[in-house]
Amino acid sequence: MWVAPVLPKPVPPVLSVLTSSRNPKQNSFHFRFSYRPLNLKVSATKQQQQLPEPKADKKNPRSSDLGWLPAFPHVLIASMSNFLFGYHIGFVSLSYHVLQYLCSNYLDDGTRLDETAQETGQFFRSICNQTLVQMKFACPFMSSSLCQIVLLIKRVMNGPIVSVAKELGFEGNSTLEGLVVSIFIAGAFLGSVASGSLVDKLGCRRTFQLDTIPLILGALVSAQAHSLDEILWGRFLVGLGIGVNTVLVPIYISEVAPTKYRGSLGTLCQIGTCLGIIASLFLDIPSETDPHWWRTILYIASAPGFILALGMQFAVESPRWLCKVGRLDDAKTVIRNIWGSSEVETAIQDFQSVIKNNGVNVGSGWLELLEEPHSRVAFIGGALFVLQQFAGINGVLYFSSLTFKDVGITSSSLTSLFVGLANFAGALCAVYLMDKEGRQKLLIGSYLGMAVSMFLIACAIGFPVDEELSHNLSILGTLMYIFTFAIGAGPVTGLIIPELSSAKMRGKIMGFSFSVHWVCNFLVGLLFLDLVEIFGVAPVYTGFGCVSLSAAIYAKYFLVETKGRSLEEIEMSLNPDFSVRDK
Repeated sequence: MWVAPVLPKPVPPVLSVLTSSRNPKQNSFHFRFSYRPLNLKVSATKQQQQLPEPKADKKNPRSSDLGWLPAFPHVLIASMSNFLFGYHIGFVSLSYHVLQYLCSNYLDDGTRLDETAQETGQFFRSICNQTLVQMKFACPFMSSSLCQIVLLIKRVMNGPIVSVAKELGFEGNSTLEGLVVSIFIAGAFLGSVASGSLVDKLGCRRTFQLDTIPLILGALVSAQAHSLDEILWGRFLVGLGIGVNTVLVPIYISEVAPTKYRGSLGTLCQIGTCLGIIASLFLDIPSETDPHWWRTILYIASAPGFILALGMQFAVESPRWLCKVGRLDDAKTVIRNIWGSSEVETAIQDFQSVIKNNGVNVGSGWLELLEEPHSRVAFIGGALFVLQQFAGINGVLYFSSLTFKDVGITSSSLTSLFVGLANFAGALCAVYLMDKEGRQKLLIGSYLGMAVSMFLIACAIGFPVDEELSHNLSILGTLMYIFTFAIGAGPVTGLIIPELSSAKMRGKIMGFSFSVHWVCNFLVGLLFLDLVEIFGVAPVYTGFGCVSLSAAIYAKYFLVETKGRSLEEIEMSLNPDFSVRDK
């Protein structure tokens, strides 16, 4: 449950903001996208500020078909951060003896297992009879949660934790084992908070490269650890780097990608995370027979960091940041290379208009988040992540192994494959639909689909008429939930926040929003098992469905559609100060 002290206020009426027209002449030697002046108005009679739909370009539809291509290599390099993110959350495969060991420690020498609800007891017995535990597939801006279920089936305890604990001398100490895992989320929280200031001062490229330092050092320190202090420092450094990356990638893509393709390119975050998790599962297989394999996995984890640091040397800087710090010639060069020559002058005029009216070059402070319109966007960002986390994605993944086992699929590797395919298929659909249907429609449809899936599973568990039918409905609901989550609730949440944020406060708002994400992630993992024990699986899933419905309603009345709008157009339309100053 989430509580917000202030609700977003309706924006008073403002005059129309006219943008200068783009050069209508097409240049066949450059990849480009069409862009026309828009008359944006904000109505005081609605809580949601509605932007007009863009008109389709019917003159030459093929002229913009490859408009995404110049920006694609730069976005792809940035998405390497998400691959690394997925790699670091993907190692949750533990062998039979590891599960038995962790469960015995968590369950107070096995006494608590007999006291749990029937569903929970079945779940524990199910996972203890499997060779691998369900891998948790997460979207670009959602992490694997810290669930009490086994203390250490959480953040990147790469390889069997028992082998790590034995080598480093803290085997059997559940407090220290939990500390090794939870230190990761502490680092991620601090990284998210610090990322906003780093981006404002250094720009995206240098922040990416700076962020590879804790990612590489953390992986190497963890791989070479011979004491508890070393493994703690390693996990903290990795968490710090991941926390910065989760904020940085959406900002970079939103500021570099062409307006028309911003949504589709933004979904590369989710695809990168999926591929990282798949790679981690594949590389984790030898850990079942080799007790020292976890060190090799951690050494491998440093390689994407080197690739990211080197790749960013050839990637472009955000043209908006370049204009902000006065490097106009560099900004024009970047725009010419990735957006097309015809976009240069108008884009620079838009950037400078924002700088002039918003005072971006003066800098920003955290206290400005309390001022309008920044407080409204910060509230929206925090609320979206609260709803995302409490909609139950982690709970579904925890119980998916049991769900598949009930229909005869005993291999958790096969279970992971089904879950991964559903997640990846949803991500691919999001690539196509993000800029076609829009963020708001996708988010509403996603949460409605998740709600239906939750209610379907809850009915199958709570009112079993036929056992086989109930199991099949549970499978259908699980896959449908993961698929619909990957279409909207996952990718849209991280993408729409930087789109709604002002240029001046984009880094701070993103840092605040992802800090809320990490806190909620921890709370969901902390409370999930207790809720299942008290109420049972069906009521908890019903609660997740209700949260999903609430999220769909929230998206309907509190979000602005950003499809086809430049970041400057969105900011001007939502900030009444622009019209006053222009006058």
